[in-house]
Amino acid sequence: MPHDILPRPAAIGLDEYRGRRQALMAALPARSAVLLPAATLATRSNDSEYAFRQDSDFHYLTGFPEPEALLVLLPGREAGESVLFCQDKDPTKEAWTGIRIGAEGAVARFGIDQAFENAERDERLSELLDGREALYLPLDDEAAVALGEAVRRELGTRVRQGAEAPRALCDVTHLIHERRLVKSEAELSLMRHAAEISARAHLRAMRTCQPGLHEYHLQAELEHEFLWQGGQAPAYSTIVGGGANACVLHYIENADSLRDGDLVLIDAGAEFDLYAGDITRTFPVNGYFTPEQRRVYEIVLAAQERAVEAVAPGVTLGEIHQGVVNDLTAGLIELGLLEGSVEERVTDESYRRFYLHSTSHWLGLDVHDVGGYRRNGEPRLLTPGMVLTVEPGLYLPEDEDIPEALRGIGIRIEDDVAVTDEGHEVLTSAVPKRVDDIEALMAKI
Repeated sequence: MPHDILPRPAAIGLDEYRGRRQALMAALPARSAVLLPAATLATRSNDSEYAFRQDSDFHYLTGFPEPEALLVLLPGREAGESVLFCQDKDPTKEAWTGIRIGAEGAVARFGIDQAFENAERDERLSELLDGREALYLPLDDEAAVALGEAVRRELGTRVRQGAEAPRALCDVTHLIHERRLVKSEAELSLMRHAAEISARAHLRAMRTCQPGLHEYHLQAELEHEFLWQGGQAPAYSTIVGGGANACVLHYIENADSLRDGDLVLIDAGAEFDLYAGDITRTFPVNGYFTPEQRRVYEIVLAAQERAVEAVAPGVTLGEIHQGVVNDLTAGLIELGLLEGSVEERVTDESYRRFYLHSTSHWLGLDVHDVGGYRRNGEPRLLTPGMVLTVEPGLYLPEDEDIPEALRGIGIRIEDDVAVTDEGHEVLTSAVPKRVDDIEALMAKI
C-alpha cells in the first residue's frame, strides 16, 4: 500500500524573485550591468548527460529552470531592467528533449522584463551593454569572463562610431551570496519541507535496518523516499557507513554488509526545489546499543544538544564550536582516550585526532551554502533567517592504542537549525536521537 504523500509547499513567487533582482541592482554603482549564466548540461557518458541542476545563484535571481540561459541586469534601462537569453524554440530538438520555455514563456511565466532566444544573443548583447562602465559577473566562471571580455572587445572596435565599452569586470558573487545567507519566509517553508522529507527517509532507514543487509539497501530506502515525496535528488552524495566506515567523513561507497553489533552512520538529505536538507544519525544495526557504544554516543549527543540550544541571534559559530570542542574533549578524557585537563587538551588540539571537522556550516540552496563566516574581519553574528547545521562527532580509529571495545566507532549527530527572533527552530526534530527513542523505533514499539 503506498505510504503518505506530503502536501507540497507554495513555490517562491515572482514578486520575490523580482525583489531579489532589484535589491542586487540597487547595490551596484551607476552605469553597471550584471551578466549571470545559467548552468550547462554535463556529459555523463558518450551522448547521455547528468541530470540537470540549475546554478544556485541563477536560480536565486530567476527561478528559471533551463540550461544555456543568460541573465542580464541593466539598472535604469527604460525598456526593462531584466533581460534573459534562453534556448531557441526548436520543434525538432523539443521532440527529443521536451518543450522549451522560450522567450515569450520567460516573460509570461517568470516575470522577466524582456527575453530573447540565444540565436539573437551575439547581436543584441553588445547593444544592451553599450555605455555600461562595469560588468558584474562571476569571476570564477571562465565562460562568463570570456563572454564579458568578448563584449568589451566588440564594443572596443566601434569606439569611433560612438560605442563605449565597459572598463572593468567585477565579481558579483559576494553581492548575491550575502543576500542568500538570510532566508525569506518562503525559503524557510521550502527548507522545512526538504527537512521533513529527509526526516521521513531517515525514519524509514532506521525501521528497515537489520544485520545482513548492505549499506546500499539503506541508501535505496532513503533515496526512494526523497523521490516519492517530490524531491529532485539527494542534496549531496548519500553516506551510509557501517562499522568503521563511519570514521571516514565522506564515505560514499555504501557497498559493505551491515553487521550485527555494529553501528551505522547515515548522513543524507533531500533536495526540494533546489533547497537542501542535511541530517546525520547514528544507530545500531541490530537496534540495540552496546554499553561501550552508548557511552560514546551519549557524549556526542550531550554536546550536540547543548550546541543546538546555544543557537540564537548574536551568537557566533565559533562560540558554538568551542562549546562542542570542550564537551567532546571532556568526554574523550572520561573515556580514557586523552589524559590531563580539558584546557590542556583543547590548547594542544590533541582532541583533533577524534574530532576532525567544524560543528556547523550554512545551509540553503547549497548543502554547504554560501555567505561569509566573517564580516568586517570579525566572526559573523547569527541573525534571524540564517540556517545552519549542528553536527558534532567522534571518530575512534581502529588503532592498537584504542581499547578494543571502542575501536572503529564513528558517531555523528546532525540537525538543521534556523535562527529565529526568539532563538532557534530545529527543522529536523522528527528524527529521534535519544538512545531510548532510537531503540524503541527500531524495535517498532
